[in-house]
Amino acid sequence: MRLLVVGKINGQLASAVKMAMAHGAKVQHVERADQATEQLRRGQGADLLMVDYNLDIAGLIAANEAERIFVPVVACGVDNDADKAAAAIRAGAKEFIPLPPEADLIAAVLSAVSDDERPMISADPSMKGVIQLADQVARSEASILITGESGVGKEVMARYLHSHSRRADRPFISVNCAAIPDNLLESELFGHEKGAFTGALARRIGKFEEADGGTLLLDEISEMDVRLQAKLLRAIQERVIDRVGGTKPVPVNIRIIATSNRDLAKSVAEGVFREDLLYRLNVVNLRLPSLRERPGDIAVLADHFVKKYAAANGVPVRPISADARRALTQHRWAGNVRELENAMHRAVLLAVGPEIDVDAIRLPDGQPLGSASGGMQGGAPVADAGVAARAVQAADAVSRAFVGQTVAAMEKTLILDTLTHCLGNRTHAATILGISIRTLRNKLNEYADEGTPIPAPQSGVAAGHAA
Repeated sequence: MRLLVVGKINGQLASAVKMAMAHGAKVQHVERADQATEQLRRGQGADLLMVDYNLDIAGLIAANEAERIFVPVVACGVDNDADKAAAAIRAGAKEFIPLPPEADLIAAVLSAVSDDERPMISADPSMKGVIQLADQVARSEASILITGESGVGKEVMARYLHSHSRRADRPFISVNCAAIPDNLLESELFGHEKGAFTGALARRIGKFEEADGGTLLLDEISEMDVRLQAKLLRAIQERVIDRVGGTKPVPVNIRIIATSNRDLAKSVAEGVFREDLLYRLNVVNLRLPSLRERPGDIAVLADHFVKKYAAANGVPVRPISADARRALTQHRWAGNVRELENAMHRAVLLAVGPEIDVDAIRLPDGQPLGSASGGMQGGAPVADAGVAARAVQAADAVSRAFVGQTVAAMEKTLILDTLTHCLGNRTHAATILGISIRTLRNKLNEYADEGTPIPAPQSGVAAGHAA
């Protein structure tokens, strides 16, 4: 983990730095907030900022975000001023560390904020076969394309490959191609020179250069505009990149891993993805099976998430009851591992008594797990006459409610309801709706411009913008 310490070094802060290094952090230091932003802009990346709470934390975060740099911040302070600590949290810091620090607190904060605890866990033969193939190719320099449904753990697999590669001690840099608008993605990947476009006030190092010597993950590569794909192809082939507004190529030494939840061969046939780029990326393909295809993983993953979120929330680890395990195994998990993780996080918080029973495992809308349609038992859907009758009545009521509405209004309702169901997760919602995330983003921006509240990412809370 890369830690950037911001503030004047004193004895107590130096002690915190030593403790962080003892836990494997690679530490850099600057004294001022503007120096931190400049260092990040130059490509000297960080996974976490530890900032003196006497500095302008809100200004630092705003300056970073203006450069599209999103690095979590923890505040620290010597005199343990409660008002300053609270102000730092309100300004955007994720945590506050009193100085002089306790070793256990430093370790807990580094682990919780950086969220590096994403081990590759599997017990199902179908997934073990994929992991075995990953082990075979991890130490090679081959580009790897990881495919599978949304939520199956493609980024976890990418990090696993990097950690088992010969580049494991070098940076792992991830770029979500679907989350960045087309007009900004080129600069994000390749960087830009000062004055390259309006607002380019200084040179900015892109993700290719930041990942030099390490691994670059191009997440949701299928969403990249076809015009930018040509520049990406040259970068992969020639191992050089051109900054926006630059006059000479810059050599880079990276390994490329890409992910997609779409059929790229179909995208090639539709003319929205370059065939030659697909060949370059797909030297080795790792297809991750959905959670429905690897039922043997459900129980071991559920146990892992219970331990993870019990520790994160400071509650005791409760075992999962036998009935709850059966319900978990029978559920279809359309959202795959991500849905299971969220469900178990809720279960840790809602459980009462000595075990996590089935009543504690809830769907995103608060309904018990057993009330969901589409459960599986012995490979077949579970249903009874009462459930079927209620489903028919509900469908009839919904059909009548749509009469008299315009197609645009129905589309808006469907999109927003799906997004709410997915807790604001754009990628998952786009997959369910059968549209690209770019189309979804355009629709949400349109609704936001109309003044419609949009569910924020990863939560059910409404926000004013769709970003």
